[in-house]
Amino acid sequence: MIEVHSTGEETYSVNVIAAENTNHEVMLEDWYYMKLTDGQILPEELIERSFEFLLERESGAEIMEIFDLCLIQNNFPEYEKTMKRELRKKI
Repeated sequence: MIEVHSTGEETYSVNVIAAENTNHEVMLEDWYYMKLTDGQILPEELIERSFEFLLERESGAEIMEIFDLCLIQNNFPEYEKTMKRELRKKI
């Protein structure tokens, strides 16, 4: 299970509850949120989907404790296309 909570402007706390619980602090700048979602889902949902994406590729312990969501693209070039495709499926 993934819990996402806003902790301030453009900052979120993420708790991954699994065999190995992990906690993360994620920054999501408004420009990047709009780039991926056009405002069609809440920022918390984008972050939750992003963590689902990451957890398919690495364990919770391998995910950085503090990072900006836009950095996922650096390690996983398919990230943005995957998020946009998943969003289209939902709408």
